[in-house]
Amino acid sequence: MAEGSATVVGERKLTANHWGVGLAQVANGQIRAVVAHPDDPHGSPINKNIAGSLAGRARILRPAIRESWLEGRPRAVARGRDSFVEVSWDRALDLVAQELTRVREVHGNDGIFAGSYGWSSAGRFHHAQSQLKRFLNCIGGFVRSEGNYSYNAALVMMPYIVGPFRAHVAQATRWPVIARHSDLVVMFGGIALRNTQVSDGGVARHRMADNFKACAEAGVKFVNISPLRSDAGEALGADWLPAHPGSDTALMLGLAHVLHSEGLHDRGFLDRYTTGFDRFEAYLTGAADGVPKTAEWAAEKTGLSAERIRDLARRMAAGRCMISVAAGVQRTDYGEQPLWMAVTLAAMLGQIGLPGGGYTVGYGVNANIGNIERLFRWGTLPQGRNPVDDIIPVAMISEMLLRPGGDYTYRGETRRLPDARLVWWAGGNPFHHHQDLMRLHRAFQTPETVIVNDINWTAAARHADIVLPVAAAQERRDFGAGKSDNALVPMHPLTAPPGEARVEYDIYCDLASRMLCGEAFSEGRTSEDWLRAIWDQTRETAAAHGQSLPTWEAFMAGDIVTLPDPSPEQVFLAEFRADPVAHPLPTPSGRIELFSDRIASFDLPDCPGHAAWFPPRDLEAGEGDFYLLSGQPKTRLHSQLDNGAYSLSHKIEGREPVLIHPDDAAALGIADGDVVELYNSRGRCLAGARVTDEIRQGCVFLWTGAWWDPDFDAPQGRDRHGNPNALTHDLRTSSLSQSPAAHSARISIRRFEGTLPEITVHDPPPLSSAQQAGA
Repeated sequence: MAEGSATVVGERKLTANHWGVGLAQVANGQIRAVVAHPDDPHGSPINKNIAGSLAGRARILRPAIRESWLEGRPRAVARGRDSFVEVSWDRALDLVAQELTRVREVHGNDGIFAGSYGWSSAGRFHHAQSQLKRFLNCIGGFVRSEGNYSYNAALVMMPYIVGPFRAHVAQATRWPVIARHSDLVVMFGGIALRNTQVSDGGVARHRMADNFKACAEAGVKFVNISPLRSDAGEALGADWLPAHPGSDTALMLGLAHVLHSEGLHDRGFLDRYTTGFDRFEAYLTGAADGVPKTAEWAAEKTGLSAERIRDLARRMAAGRCMISVAAGVQRTDYGEQPLWMAVTLAAMLGQIGLPGGGYTVGYGVNANIGNIERLFRWGTLPQGRNPVDDIIPVAMISEMLLRPGGDYTYRGETRRLPDARLVWWAGGNPFHHHQDLMRLHRAFQTPETVIVNDINWTAAARHADIVLPVAAAQERRDFGAGKSDNALVPMHPLTAPPGEARVEYDIYCDLASRMLCGEAFSEGRTSEDWLRAIWDQTRETAAAHGQSLPTWEAFMAGDIVTLPDPSPEQVFLAEFRADPVAHPLPTPSGRIELFSDRIASFDLPDCPGHAAWFPPRDLEAGEGDFYLLSGQPKTRLHSQLDNGAYSLSHKIEGREPVLIHPDDAAALGIADGDVVELYNSRGRCLAGARVTDEIRQGCVFLWTGAWWDPDFDAPQGRDRHGNPNALTHDLRTSSLSQSPAAHSARISIRRFEGTLPEITVHDPPPLSSAQQAGA
């Protein structure tokens, strides 16, 4: 498309991503640079990755087939290690249609698994998962995953004790309310500003930094309970309590014991708004198990002094206190427990439903929680109905592939793992977000066929049999609208897709014709027809909420459209507090369940009927010398565009940086800038040492998202690049929710000696043409 077709603001052209609205410079058919929109007070520098990544060496330019699979010898070379043969689109789509037909005829649609988990790219229509799922539903459905890696334990656990977590995220108390009413914000896991660069679907204005500043200026005090000091922004002046990783539940129990023993808990609130406190109280005091959960007991588990624990409990009871639990806190062994314990602790303080008090799970998980919400649900592409009922919990992909037909427990039920013969992944990279990557590598050897749609040659694409190159967000028309934002953004194609990459909708239209469901999938509509229909749906909903949106033509010719904030004075559970009879919670009792008869009836060894403490499994097993922390980096969204300029600029010797305390570094002979090897019984990876006192001694912090680059000739397939999931275990939080527990790993670390291996993952795998391969 011609350069002048894109919306122009000044001399730059509008684009939208999960990390914000950008203005792109385009010349000679290429994106040269992308900067933040001038209306965004704190635009994200992640935009700096776009130009280099989309034009990088790793870009997939043509359909490609794994060589051994194409030759009919699929086991001759392992997935992830094979060469690829580039073929025509007709050849690639014929193979996809052939495999879909074969698997359906032999195994039924239950043999198709479409994991397709990930953020994909922004845009209401060109949403990778929605497109794939709509197509597969047109041919009889597929097995899917349920939940997410970000806060799955909360999705499963919270409905038993308070109510639906997704709704509660949208109902979070707003930060301006906290600034006016809170005296103290206690942050378990901190609230990292780097995480608030992004929001699923998009964010037009980054508000978190200004809201933090307003809180600090209003005199609100903050406590950062995290092994990483920078999990709280400098502007907050937060007290830093660097507890041992995974000890949050123990610390909360110690705080609760102080409240209880000193008579600082609110009996009136507990009696009126909760049920089951007596059962929890017996555990807290030790009447049930002979172990009082005192401040001294908590000090032993957390590494904090008993006096600091007592002081914090008294401060929490002395004024209006907001308890914040970061999403990462529940991505640990037994991650349901800190969630339940946070609710219990807030209930003991008696401030739930009051302005600036109570608790929130998820502040800082994205840019918008507690800052803004959308007025209504935007229009969307219908996915249709999936006739296949079978699911797996999202973090059980390796388990499903390695143990087909095996039993597992989930939500109190015994279920059976599906037998996936064909896996199709679009819009995500499991070799970024899943744990124990060598185990995942072994699991990906088991399906008969793997199909991956991708932009770049990530590890996921390298583990495919059929690779379909797709257009990026900047190469197609759409409109951006965040799931929790109040803005709508026109998105034009800034450049044409490179090579033979195609828009996914057009790919599925061609496939649907081959599968004799063309009309069912497309309904006779082009991409432009669908975009207009989805926009019309959005306009109609807006009108029902008293808002007027422009026509499609006027919208696409304009700038960002913003809508009113639906609830700027929002206080979480205020209606319930005002009248728990008229506004009961959707729990069996209608109240907050500090003891759950339902969960207790499951008789699970790793999740009893009330909040409880369990020690991390790696610690109990004596694994490693250091706690491994991993989290969202400031340089990219998860693994997206890892080969972009901004992401690359923060690497050390081409490897992801790992934070290590100066005393630990000195003891190991490690200097800032050294390449180090992290290792445990599961795997190894190389990283670049960044020596800093912002990390607690005895811990290291390795950012997530470096594209996995295994050296299969090195011990344990050592990752050259610094992906922490080369080291994390693939056990789940508990048998209740089967959620990921990546933050419970322990490792050892040493200075790397020898010749540094080259990073290979930012280049394509060995490629040949069909003619060269004789295919």
